[in-house]
Amino acid sequence: MSTLSIPDEVLRSANMTEQEMVVELAIALYQREKVTIEQAAGMAGMDRIAFQRELANRDLYLTLDVDDLEQDIATLRGLGRL
Repeated sequence: MSTLSIPDEVLRSANMTEQEMVVELAIALYQREKVTIEQAAGMAGMDRIAFQRELANRDLYLTLDVDDLEQDIATLRGLGRL
């Protein structure tokens, strides 16, 4: 695992904590489709549901593709809900 160093000056200028900055970065990368929702949630130190709630709190929406749908269907089948 790599670490990201955010200069204190940048955090002060943005009036953000390091954790808030990391969440912002994770959301930005997810919105630009550079990382999956699971990767973004992990970066933000959240589980997928918490990350989805954070997106919803910001009026942002999930970007789902066919692979996501197929994975969700497989999960539901595995749980016996489909």
